[in-house]
Amino acid sequence: MGAFYNLMVCVFQEKYALARYMYKSGTEQIATIPMRVVGPVRIVSAEVNDDVALPLATLESPLWPSTHRGARVCTLSGGIKAVIVDERMTRSVLVEADSLAEAHSVYLDIQKQKETLQSIVRESSRFARLIDMHAQIVGSLLYLRFELLTGDAAGHNMVTLAADRMLEWILNQYPVLRYVSISGNYCSDKKVSAVNGILGRGKHVVAEVCIPRSLCRRFLKTQPEKIVDLNIKKNLLGNIIAGGLRTANAHFANMLLGFYLATGQDVANIIEGSQGIVHTEMRGDELYFSVTLPNVIVGAIGSGKTLGFVRENLQLLGCMKKQEAGYNARRLAIIAASVVLCGELSLLAAQTNKGELMRSHLKLERE
Repeated sequence: MGAFYNLMVCVFQEKYALARYMYKSGTEQIATIPMRVVGPVRIVSAEVNDDVALPLATLESPLWPSTHRGARVCTLSGGIKAVIVDERMTRSVLVEADSLAEAHSVYLDIQKQKETLQSIVRESSRFARLIDMHAQIVGSLLYLRFELLTGDAAGHNMVTLAADRMLEWILNQYPVLRYVSISGNYCSDKKVSAVNGILGRGKHVVAEVCIPRSLCRRFLKTQPEKIVDLNIKKNLLGNIIAGGLRTANAHFANMLLGFYLATGQDVANIIEGSQGIVHTEMRGDELYFSVTLPNVIVGAIGSGKTLGFVRENLQLLGCMKKQEAGYNARRLAIIAASVVLCGELSLLAAQTNKGELMRSHLKLERE
């Protein structure tokens, strides 16, 4: 046992020394993840009116043909229609006072200072715009949630810088307050929460499609009524009994992860991004299928966007155009929601047929 312990200590020390050397020397390694382009899919919206190819980077190989199948049937059905309902990026700061009365009094006054705060935000970035502010008071703790527009960037750093500048002004303006944190978790960044679904973080996107019965049977190998029934029993009721928080979907995270990796996004944002709802119903003899994603966090500029394959994919998606600020990010969010719809539709169709899901995984992941 002693010899084994000594061996493990040596292995740990060797790996730690290597990691420390790599960190000091600046050595960089690249993790290779398979990527394919599926589709195209027809998308109709204010930002997109085109057939769009969909790059996905994933280790789950069945995701490619499944999303491709969804894209094909949606295109043949006339395309996916999508809208951005709202957009905003958030950062919450946390301060405290000696008493509840002081914290409450400060908040009432801060609400009157939005023009001043807006000027502070503009000084921090030429793209950042303060659009709203919310607060929660817990005892003598004051949580302030700032909501900003961030142009074509996802906006993590932009809103943090703006929040940092506003926080500095607030602490100087109200000496009764003390600093606690630049982030009070009321944002809520990369965590499952109700607040993001209610107030929004990123782009709030809704996408829909109507699929004729004939196409549903031919390409999805099922009846539209079965998909409607499964969505109720699996996505809605299943998520309720599981304690899902503002979510009712089968696997939004799979498509978002693949799309985020391919387009250089902060992939940890799939945590809040995968909170979304599938709604289905019969409309005459057609299947109405929609996905609602209130927290799609994407950017067409910023960290990760200078990588060669990312630039190629953004160019492929038409998200490197010189348009008004925010156009490319909105277009990217619309496409992201469309990718989610395609993959979600195909998976639910597969799950209406006994054994189909496992057969496809065994075939595609063992070839």
